[in-house]
Amino acid sequence: MTYDRGVVVVTSRSFGSGVSVAMQKLEDSGCTAVRLAPGHAIDELAPALAHAVGWIAGTGPVDDTRLALAPNLRVLARYGVGVDNVDLVSAAGRSVVVTNTPGANSSAVAEHTVALLLSSLRGIPDANRRVREGDWSPTLARELSSLTVGIVGLGRIGRGVIERISSFGATLLGVDPYLAEDDPLFTLVGRRTLAELAHECDIVTLHAPGGITVLDSDWLAASERPVGVVNTARADLIDESALIAALRIGRVQFYAADALLVEHRSDSVSPLLAPEFENRVVITPHLAAQTREAIDSMSTMAVDNVLAVLSGQAPPNAVCLTA
Repeated sequence: MTYDRGVVVVTSRSFGSGVSVAMQKLEDSGCTAVRLAPGHAIDELAPALAHAVGWIAGTGPVDDTRLALAPNLRVLARYGVGVDNVDLVSAAGRSVVVTNTPGANSSAVAEHTVALLLSSLRGIPDANRRVREGDWSPTLARELSSLTVGIVGLGRIGRGVIERISSFGATLLGVDPYLAEDDPLFTLVGRRTLAELAHECDIVTLHAPGGITVLDSDWLAASERPVGVVNTARADLIDESALIAALRIGRVQFYAADALLVEHRSDSVSPLLAPEFENRVVITPHLAAQTREAIDSMSTMAVDNVLAVLSGQAPPNAVCLTA
């Protein structure tokens, strides 16, 4: 089988950095891979996209302005699951097929969620810092088994989190308006509305698609106890301004996240990184999916999607097909 030769722009940070041969497979097909920074700065993208037939993109913005730089583009392969950073309408209008890599990083993100939850609940980052400063005084924490945990979004990752924390003995509640009432998952997890979680939960973990605000000022104000929030999905799922206010008055006990609104912006620093929150806010640099296994799977799936489109076939993981 032969494929169209052409430039494939790669802007995912970790693409091909595992042990798979995804990059070699792409180049063996006759494509020329051009790696660029993940922030998608227009000045950097423009020269390469002018010749690109494919684009393997991470979490940087893929809007109409950037798509307009690529008149020959045939496929936009999201390296990951969410496509909230992609202008799907613009892509379809330009006859660009959009794909993603569903399930490739679900296990990695679920594990990272649990790691952030337990680390924050037990105050491990602060304890580590204090010991290094010579302070061995203990602090009281809570046991997960005594708490109620709400999971917002019951797809692959949300279910993976449930599977991993169910053995701790916590009470588990779930929110997903798209899930059928008789889904077997609800034999393990109590079905609730988002509003009900504010009244019942000690911890809430977010696994919904981006593009909407799930926890806003009203929700945070309605919470009847100090709540811990874990977010390994998208930064815009929570109103960060309202979150900061809630942290200051103790309404939010801790916030642990893998993304911030200022991600990929060198000109801004998030208020959540201020010294006043260093003991209660834990942020990782969008690395939940950065395991060898997840990288290999995402890289391979992204390349397979690109090569299928360039060979005139339907890709295995289409999000948006063109006529």
